[in-house]
Amino acid sequence: QVQLVESGGGLVQAGGSLRLSCAASGRTFSNYVIGWFRQAPGKEREFVAAINWSASTTNYADSVKGRFTISRDNAENTVYLQMNSLKSEDTAVYYCAAKGRYYYSTYYDAGGYHNWGQGTQVTVSS
Repeated sequence: QVQLVESGGGLVQAGGSLRLSCAASGRTFSNYVIGWFRQAPGKEREFVAAINWSASTTNYADSVKGRFTISRDNAENTVYLQMNSLKSEDTAVYYCAAKGRYYYSTYYDAGGYHNWGQGTQVTVSS
């Protein structure tokens, strides 16, 4: 099992930027696909971005494409989510999650991830 801890959330004005971090401990970090998901009040958890074990493949939700960038540093056991041009609709609790490196094809499915962080709040004021 891998343990995940998110950080970097906060309050930002619309148009601003934040960088979220997902720090991992436990098993070999490069064995895992990492996904970012978010959940706004009263809404279901939704996929945001995912990165495969080697960082050679990334995918994004249409709503964040061109504004968010996911990256990873396996030497530092950390995945990042750079969020630019933030909008009020990006307000949510953001979670990172992990699953085995061979299961990237279903990167968008929250149910396929077996380890989750505690979440970090992102609030975008308009």
